Amino acid sequence: MSILKTPGTIKNPPEQFAGDVWVDMLAYPMSEAQRAVMAKVRFAPGARTAWHHHARGQYLHVTEGVAYFGDRDGNVIEVKAGETLYTPPGEEHYHYASPKTFMEHIALLEGEDPKTSTVWLEHVEDKDLPTVE
Repeated sequence: MSILKTPGTIKNPPEQFAGDVWVDMLAYPMSEAQRAVMAKVRFAPGARTAWHHHARGQYLHVTEGVAYFGDRDGNVIEVKAGETLYTPPGEEHYHYASPKTFMEHIALLEGEDPKTSTVWLEHVEDKDLPTVE
């Protein structure tokens, strides 16, 4: 057993995120046989990811605030603190924090190479975001 050393909080890059978003790595592979990565991701109000997808899918457990997750078909799911969303492998989607509150989620994913298991695409346009009251 061991306590993992974490690199500290990292601000996510503007090429992949609009608004202020920070990540803390919670778990990562300890050997070549492992693929799981777990991170705590915090979004400022109204911040969002770019479109992206994951080679082996992703679990997102919202721990604070309200999140919106959208797909290319225009479906948007509201997820509140305490709820978990699953996105299947290859499904293009985005994560979006309510414009009124901070949002935090725990992301769990795996891939053949955890560093490249997420494929980043173009930014989400404002017109594609849900209207939030």
